[in-house]
This record gives sequence, structure tokens and C-alpha cells, in this order.
Amino acid sequence: MAAVNSFDAQSTLAVGEKEYDIYRIDRVPGHERLPYSLKVLLENLLRTEDGANVTKAHIEALGNWDPNAEPDTEIQFTPARVIMQDFTGVPCIVDLATMREAVTDLGGNPDRINPLAPAELVIDHSVISDVYGRADAFAKNVEIEYQRNGERYQFLRWGQGAFDDFKVVPPGTGIVHQVNIEYLARVTFTRDVDGRTLAYPDTCVGTDSHTTMENGLGVLGWGVGGIEAEAAMLGQPISMLIPRVVGFKLSGQIPAGVTATDVVLTITQMLRKHGVVGKFVEFYGEGVGSVPLANRATIGNMSPEFGSTAAMFPVDDVTLDYMRLTGRPEEQIELVKAYTQAQGMWHDPSREPEFSEYLELDLSTVVSSIAGPKRPQDRIELTAAKTQFETDLKNYAEAANPAKVKDQAGNEFELDHGAVTLASITSCTNTSNPSVMLAAGVLARNAVEKGLKAKPWVKTTLAPGSKVVTDYYEKSGLRDDLEALGFFLVGYGCMTCIGNSGPLNEEISAAVNENDLAVTAVLSGNRNFEGRINPDIKMNYLASPPLVVAYSLAGTMDFDFENEALGTDSEGNDVFLRDIWPDPVEVQKIADASIDSDMFNSKYATVFDGDEHWTSLPTPAGETFAWDEKSTYVRKAPYFDGMKLEPEPVTDIAGARVLAKLGDSVTTDHISPAGSFRAETPAGQYLVANGISPKDFNTYGSRRGNHEVMIRGTFANIRLRNQLLDNVEGGFTRDFTQADGPQSTIYDASQNYQAAGIPLVVLGGKEYGSGSSRDWAAKGTRLLGVRAVIAESFERIHRSNLIGMGVLPLQFPVGESADSLGLDGTETFAISGVTELNEGRTPKTVKVRAEKSDGNVVEFDAVVRIDTPGEADYYRNGGILQYVLRSLV
Repeated sequence: MAAVNSFDAQSTLAVGEKEYDIYRIDRVPGHERLPYSLKVLLENLLRTEDGANVTKAHIEALGNWDPNAEPDTEIQFTPARVIMQDFTGVPCIVDLATMREAVTDLGGNPDRINPLAPAELVIDHSVISDVYGRADAFAKNVEIEYQRNGERYQFLRWGQGAFDDFKVVPPGTGIVHQVNIEYLARVTFTRDVDGRTLAYPDTCVGTDSHTTMENGLGVLGWGVGGIEAEAAMLGQPISMLIPRVVGFKLSGQIPAGVTATDVVLTITQMLRKHGVVGKFVEFYGEGVGSVPLANRATIGNMSPEFGSTAAMFPVDDVTLDYMRLTGRPEEQIELVKAYTQAQGMWHDPSREPEFSEYLELDLSTVVSSIAGPKRPQDRIELTAAKTQFETDLKNYAEAANPAKVKDQAGNEFELDHGAVTLASITSCTNTSNPSVMLAAGVLARNAVEKGLKAKPWVKTTLAPGSKVVTDYYEKSGLRDDLEALGFFLVGYGCMTCIGNSGPLNEEISAAVNENDLAVTAVLSGNRNFEGRINPDIKMNYLASPPLVVAYSLAGTMDFDFENEALGTDSEGNDVFLRDIWPDPVEVQKIADASIDSDMFNSKYATVFDGDEHWTSLPTPAGETFAWDEKSTYVRKAPYFDGMKLEPEPVTDIAGARVLAKLGDSVTTDHISPAGSFRAETPAGQYLVANGISPKDFNTYGSRRGNHEVMIRGTFANIRLRNQLLDNVEGGFTRDFTQADGPQSTIYDASQNYQAAGIPLVVLGGKEYGSGSSRDWAAKGTRLLGVRAVIAESFERIHRSNLIGMGVLPLQFPVGESADSLGLDGTETFAISGVTELNEGRTPKTVKVRAEKSDGNVVEFDAVVRIDTPGEADYYRNGGILQYVLRSLV
């Protein structure tokens, strides 16, 4: 219970036979005009008021929220639970295991290191589409997954036994966000405290940016870095500013032939253009009630793509119907209804809350769309896709350069720019949505009936978000039709969307690379950044599942569905996309006949048990982990080496060199190690030196528990352009510890700088660090010796992660950039004024002095992006984990 109850908000709520303790938000003046999302925050503050972290003044500030003001009030938000996937989860558990030892070294009790908020981890990021297009693909891929990742999985099984309130959903079950909305999300949370049951809104942060999928269920939460997630697990509140809330009114109905994917790509483009970074988006109006839950979840999922912190739908009958369908107990459904109605959180379409900004979309105006070739917000209407492709191609390739190819099956064909070499129904965004998944199946059935086939150069994969999808494909008979076109099940996991697409066939890969072809991928995902999907593929497009199937039939992005035929039927008639496009009425009928709550109940009854692979893993025991010095997967983290009980004072930065000078829209994919890597890279060389052959490298993500691999992969993306070098792509820089600053890998240069005691800075452009909430983008930056990043603007999660690792985020003065100030990255930097933090103050600006080799000096005041007192505490301690560790000891 809260130690302070300034508003006398504690009350009880009877639901059926049970009584719950609740904190009533109607005791706070101003509550009734707040948007749903802020009501959830208000309850959170009432329940956690302690007079120190959360005070009466914080609660009043939320009640008096001025929708038009710029955010300036810091609050501490305590999520009900934390959710993780295995890529980000392994380093979290590595850090917790390391903290147990560090606590012991500092004279504390290792048992203090335990999740204080329930934490659930879903293993979904490790399976790769190595085998595809055949009936045993799923079984083979799972087998390979365990061979590659057995060591990590043993470690996670140890964690499941060693830590309280920590559960693991084993591999081959589903995608974290789909498992979250179908099973883990409670909507209204309960916890037993001192013999009483407390009820409150389910809130959840996750170590994956698409945690916002739960917003569709009315669950407030968002993606945080692994660093923040660990702190939340250890009971630390998340520091945030009371946000602006953008009201997004939905009206009208989706037209026939338009999918939820088209709606979400339209919304993504609108909100990116409007500018919603750091804001909440909330959907309201009469149209909300007609948006199915799966579509709400699809929209919530894409929140990081439009840049908002969260994209909320309030709770209503649609929410309850979905809970019923997915097999939630009736008692829980009754509690959700009673609780949200008692708190004024139930959706009332006739009441309009106050918002900071307003947008509206008439759903009837949405048209079929795709997005690409490298950003989710670059929407293209399907009718203009061919023309737009031809325009964009000029940025990727010279004139036509076709290659003749003969594949292993004996097919001979010509490959040219634009060839679709990968068509993948994948990722959390769409594979949780029966309307688009069944539409893909119906389109496949219609295509098969007309005698159409996928082109032989297309790698076709199907990776649903949960086993329920294959259940309804089976029951509807559509699985056979998808398989007839090559869309066999390859796994239940993120797969293509995170770069686990697996290799293209050797002869296709060779033709692409030898002829420098700009080939394409079409996927039903949410991320299509450069270098992410597959190393051979330059242009990536997001599309709905039925369009993924359609592009596998077309075989090229250089295709006009309106005017070009996909092939001919048995009678020689041309078959166009409109001839096989699914009828939405039929899709709905199939959904009604094929999906029921028994499917969810049976699939989730044993969700934490795992298959034979999982249960037969030999698992170590004990409260501290027995590290294996020879392990190349899991190594003790270095963050607490030599740490003292009292933090050292922070210092100014002098004599610093630039490790990288980068342009706009550098994403965490560019910074953080992700996907596969080759033997000649620093990470590859490290593994080879440790006796690992290239075929067993696995991906960077799978080796996130080994900092040695990850440091070497930071800033090593094959598409990174460091402006210290001319026309060079990849993880390279100039090493100014040597005469004339020769070209070097970023890792090798950083080692030389650290050996010479030279601090490093990174220069960036706009939206630095956008994309996934990759904690290694910050961890790797810190371990390379970078003390500060100076950019034009930052994406929310990465900025806070940098502070969480003790790296100073600074912004150029408004309207200025490295280029406008005449900085080319060869300068020596000094940053003064940082030491003000030692006096408990956060300076608004610091003085940056950059001296060129000819003695000329550029000086400017950089804005300090430490936005809250909590962040200042983390920075003073050298990082968030050091702060937590000291507070626990």
C-alpha cells in the first residue's frame, strides 16, 4: 500500500463475491477531463504516493494538466510488470546475475537482487528461416535454433529457477507481443498485499519497442531499453514528463479490399508528418467502437514507427469480447468492466476528453498501400508502387543489369533489379490479426484455383505470432493453399522483421552480389530499415499479408497490379490481382467459423512448459551463476568492475576525438549489433580466435550476453556511412592516434583511443537513435569509450538509454548542425560545464570547443538532454544499474 494517502483515495470495489482495494481517481479534482491514458497515470501516482518519489504536488499537477503546455513536470511511473524478449532479456539476466555478485562484493545480500515487479520473458527472437518451402521447415528450424542457442537457453532456465517472479515462455510458442495480448495482459491487474487484494490498471513496459501493441487492449505501456527494464524489475520507477496527448479521431468504415495494414501505414505516415515523438496518442470518437481489437493492436504496435511513446485505445465492449475469445476467465472480465467503469476509464464515445492536439482519419478514405524502400513512414499507394519503385531505384542501382540463373531445382530464369527475392508473412504487427492472415490464405486459395504459382526466385516464408494462427489455418483448410504457393510454416517468432530471414539460395545470392542487383523483400512487418532484413537485399517493403502473397506471384516490385496480369488461368485468360483479391465478407465468415476460445485455452494451458528440447536442457542451479570462462554466448558483464560504494564526481571532457560523424535518421539498427556478420569483421575475428567456425557464428542478437562480441559489432552495420570517410559503407572510421588518421575499423580505433586515454564523442544529425529500443546501442557506445553524443535531435528511448549507461546526450543549438558549424569530425573537442552536476544542478547548456588541425576554433553552447532529476542521478552514478545497486546496498 502507498505510505501516503493525501487524497483519501483508498476505497473498496465489490465484484461478485470478491472485494478489492482500489485507489479512486475521482478524489482528485480535474480527473474527469483527462484522456484515458492520463487517468491510468493518475491512478499510478495515487497508489504509489510516498511523499518522496511521488508527492501530493505530482498528483495535483496531473489533475491540473494543461493540454496546451509544453511538458515540464517530472513524474515517477511504476509499471505493474515487465515483459522481455530473449535478445534483450539475456543481457538483462546477465546483468542481474552480475549484480548479485557485485552486491556481495559491496557487502550486501545477493537475494536483494530479484524482480520486484513480475517479469515475463518470451523466447521469440532466435529462430531463423534457414529451412523453408517444405513441410519439415518448422521442425528443422527449431532443431537448428536449439543447437545454436542451447547455452543461452540453459542460462535463461537457470534464471527462471534462481529469480523470484520471473517466468520464461520457451521457444516455438509465439511472438512476445502476441503472447502478451492473447495471454499475459491482465487489463486490470491484481496483487495480494498484507492479506488484501489490490486492483489497479495493468501497465507494462517491455524490452522491445513494439510493446505498445498492448495499447490496443487499453494497457498503458511502451518499449524501454533493457537498462530501464532491469531498473523497473528491481522496483525503480520510470522517470518521465507528463506528456502531451494527441487525440486521434477515427470515423467512417474501412472500405472493402482495404486491410488493417493499409490503415496502420496511413496512420503511421500521418503521425510521423504531424510529429508525435515523446507524446501519447489516444484514439477516440464514435468510430473507435467499430475498430476490431486485432486492428487496434495492429495500430498500437506501430507506435514506435510514428514515434509516439504510446498509442492508446480505451477499454470498452470490444476489449471484453476479445478477452472472452482469448479464453480469459469470466471473473477477470467482470473485474475489468467493473473497475474501468468505477474509475471513469470505460470508453464513452459521446464524451470528448481534452487533448493537446487533434487529428482525424476517415477510415473510408484509406486505400491499399505499401511502405518502403527503407522506412515504415514512406507510404506508397499500391496504384503508384511501380512508378515509385522506378524513381527510388535510381538511389540504389545503375541501369538494368540482368543475370541468368539456374537454381537447384533446374529452373532457369533472369534476375534483374527489383526482383522480389523474399516474400515473408512475419512479425508481430500483422500475424496477430486474423482478418489479414485469413485474407492471405484466401488470396492463396484463389491463386491456386487459377493455376498461379510463386516465382522460383522468391523465398517464401510463413512465421505466425502464435500457434492459434496455424490452428485456424488448419481448421479453415487454407494452410494447404498457402503451402501450395511455398508459404510453409518456418517458425513462431519475429524472424524476417528482425533480420532472421535466413540466407537466400546460394545461386541467387551469388547472382545478386556478382551483378550488384538491387533486389527486394516484401514482408508483413513493421521495420524495413537498410541492412536489416537480409544482407543481399537493398530495398525492403512493408505490406499486408495478402499483398506479400501477391508480390510472390508477381516476382518483382517493378509491377503494376492494376494493368499487368499475374499469369493466365487454364483457359489462357489473363489473371489480375482484382480477380483473386479476397472478399472481406467471406474472410469474416471463415474467421467466425474457424476461431474459438477453445483454441486459445488449449494452446496457452502449457505456455511455460516447453517441448522436449526445452525440458531436456541440462540446467545449472544456485543463487549465483557459475560463469564459464570459455563461453562465447554468456559472459559476466564489465559494468561493475572496480565500482565503489560512493560514486566518483563527474568530470568535464578534454582532448576528445570524434569516433563517427553521422547524418540524419541514424537508427539503433545502424548503431547496435543486429543480424548476421562475416568472418572478416572484428566480431567474426574474435569468434574465430575463440575456435568458432563462421557457420556457427549465429547472429549478433543471439550473442547479446557476450559483451566482447557486442562491442565489436557496435557501429558495424554494413550500411552505416561515417562522414569521416568518403563513400565508405560499414563500421569504419579514421584513427587519429596515428599520423594522418588512416582508415580503421571503429572497434580497433576505439581500442587505440582507450589505450592512449583519449575520450571519444559521436556527432549525429536529426532523429539520432530512432528505431528499436536496443540497449546495446547505448551499452556498446559506452564500452567503445564514447563520453558524449552531440546530435541535432534524439529519439526518446535511445536518449534515455545513453544516460542509463553514463553517456552524455547533447544537442546542437536550434537550427545548427555539425555541417552548419563547419565541423568535419577531424577536430579535437573539449566540453566544459558538466561538473555542475556534482552540485546537484543540471546545466541547461555546456560549452563545446572544437579545435581544428590548423588551430582554428569553433565554439558553441550545446543543450544538455538530461531531462529529469532522476536522469541526473543516473548520470552522476555512472549509469542506472550502478545507481540501483548502490541504493540496494
